[in-house]
Amino acid sequence: MGIILGLLAALLYGSSDFAGGLASRRMTSVSVNMIGGIAAGVTVWAALLASGGHAPAIGPVLWGVAGGLGGGLGSLALYRGLARGQMSVVGPVSAVSAAVVPVVAGLALGERLGLLTIAGIVVALPAIGLVAASGGGFGGGKLGVSLIDGLSAGAAFGVLFIALARAGSHAGLWPVAAENTSSLLVFIAFKIAAKPAKREARAAVAPRQAGLAVFSGVSGAAATLMFFFSAHVSMLATAAVIVSLYPGVTMVLARIVLHERFSGVQRVGIGPCAFAVVAIAAH
Repeated sequence: MGIILGLLAALLYGSSDFAGGLASRRMTSVSVNMIGGIAAGVTVWAALLASGGHAPAIGPVLWGVAGGLGGGLGSLALYRGLARGQMSVVGPVSAVSAAVVPVVAGLALGERLGLLTIAGIVVALPAIGLVAASGGGFGGGKLGVSLIDGLSAGAAFGVLFIALARAGSHAGLWPVAAENTSSLLVFIAFKIAAKPAKREARAAVAPRQAGLAVFSGVSGAAATLMFFFSAHVSMLATAAVIVSLYPGVTMVLARIVLHERFSGVQRVGIGPCAFAVVAIAAH
């Protein structure tokens, strides 16, 4: 069940990033995150109220807040990297580092992995980078900032994964609600601190872009819920690696919706990704 939930989270995260990326073509990344964060908040708090959970303990809520800070800063770093760097570098670097950080944390916390699971994780990490790479490859003059933004985003997302796992399952959905609220506060703080937009950028937001931002937020919130449950019915390292396959979903959506072609590098990565999922699921 943990593997299924992890795959659902990867599907939803990949869909969220695709929709957010489309919306960012006409809106600033902070605005996309703001609208998406509000939509995600409605989703998460509705789920919390529907679950009828008891009052939370302070510990799980604080873990949720820490996860929200990581998720919020990670989203901002990712969008900044996609805007000023190379997508072919930012995407894979963020995905791989988002997987590596929880794996290291899980091992440090005493998780013990079987040989097949270890093989799956070892294969998954480079495979994630391959399926996330665009036809442009990994070179170029913007390599430095792309690596910095990708590593920063991935490390922050890794903090999100670790925090939600450490929050425990006994607190219901309160850690996820705290995560969503604190990430929204991060977006609001950056929105306030941002310099005034150019005149042409202050035009009314088109319904299509707003709708994409809303979809991005709702699917991202659903993905976080799926990961939260996955991390508590399977090991953190396993759940984090499975979820980090999300760039492959974004790639497939770009192929179907935008008719982008798969590069040779991406085709090479699909097979190892499939093996990694099967190997980890077999555990």
